[in-house]
Amino acid sequence: MKQVHLTQIGDPPASVDCVEVPALGEPGPTQVLIDVAAGPINPAEILLIKGEYASIPDLPAPLGIEGAGTVRAVGASVSSLAPGDKVMILLRANWSAQVLADESEAIKLPPGIDLQQASMLKVNPATAHLMLRDYVDLKPGEWVIQNTANSGVGTSLIKLAKARGLKTVNIVRRESAADYCRELGGDVALTDGEDLAERVAEATGGADIRLGIDAVAGEAVIRLASCLADGGMVVNYGMLSGKPCMMTTDQTVFQSKQLRGFWLAKFLRGLGTEGTRALYAELAPMVESGAISVPVEAAYPIDQIKDAVAHACREGRGGKVLVLPNG
Repeated sequence: MKQVHLTQIGDPPASVDCVEVPALGEPGPTQVLIDVAAGPINPAEILLIKGEYASIPDLPAPLGIEGAGTVRAVGASVSSLAPGDKVMILLRANWSAQVLADESEAIKLPPGIDLQQASMLKVNPATAHLMLRDYVDLKPGEWVIQNTANSGVGTSLIKLAKARGLKTVNIVRRESAADYCRELGGDVALTDGEDLAERVAEATGGADIRLGIDAVAGEAVIRLASCLADGGMVVNYGMLSGKPCMMTTDQTVFQSKQLRGFWLAKFLRGLGTEGTRALYAELAPMVESGAISVPVEAAYPIDQIKDAVAHACREGRGGKVLVLPNG
């Protein structure tokens, strides 16, 4: 059976290999055996390979934070799943032809869902949904501002915000990405820059924006916070700049602006099994209908993992790179 292993910490393409491992066999009483259809390469995976994530695993280590597939077999005590069911996999080892998961680690999906889109359900839509829902009590008609708005999380947030009657200011690095955000339904899309606050105020009619979503860290947090009303909050979920989050003393002391962090893995642990199922039961139908979708730029068979990871490291991509463990 083919599986991707992280063999060293360092340069991403050089640090991953597709290897042959023994077949998994039949599932245990509470387990399900899943044929994995797809799994995306997320920024967190690149950080993990470089040794810049929350922890460094013992090597060699399997990879794949997200994945979706079809149940092949179930254990004798499994009651919620059956062979042929489509599932999202909560394990963090999805770049593999098959996985054995506990029943609680496989989320049943609607039968009509596209498995490539389903493979990206765990992180991007959930991150966008929870950051919109749980930090600032926004009312219909209010604004939210985000950077990296053309990313997987960003595009999901545009669509989720619109469904809630919220307006979005979408900050990107190039004008073509701004056009893309407008096509998705973003109310305002602007390129980043030192005069960002002035341009945002002009575009929104001076609206009081209470929530900012940041994936860049560094000085980008200062620029995002400068667009917020006094007492507003920046929620950071990434560090694309490689720098620590920055805010000025004026922003934190005199303007009472706040900075919070979001990490999906920690959030899901707090939800427990039933809470996690309820979260994805709310989001999965939106993926099935196409109301939430993440653009895919390329998909690679598992034995081309080095090429896939190299592609995922490119700047200026127009969508996710997927690993297809079964072709």
